[in-house]
Amino acid sequence: MYRKADSNPTPPENFELPFEGKLSQDNRWVIMAHLIPWDEFEQEYAKNFSVDLGAPALPFRTALGSLIIKEKLGISDRETV
Repeated sequence: MYRKADSNPTPPENFELPFEGKLSQDNRWVIMAHLIPWDEFEQEYAKNFSVDLGAPALPFRTALGSLIIKEKLGISDRETV
């Protein structure tokens, strides 16, 4: 089952760090987040899931973001989580 989030996620430039400050626009993850067509990919991702059966799938940004981090850093699934 997949439920699309009702609201838009916080853009990286507006994300506030726990101990004050903001993410730098030069941060590699911020740059990459701007390159990905999230809405377009999420529509395709959602087609793979039932509307009302099964456990809810992870949000698309979480699923793809985790995979990108795992592959870019060369870490295991367990280390990613």
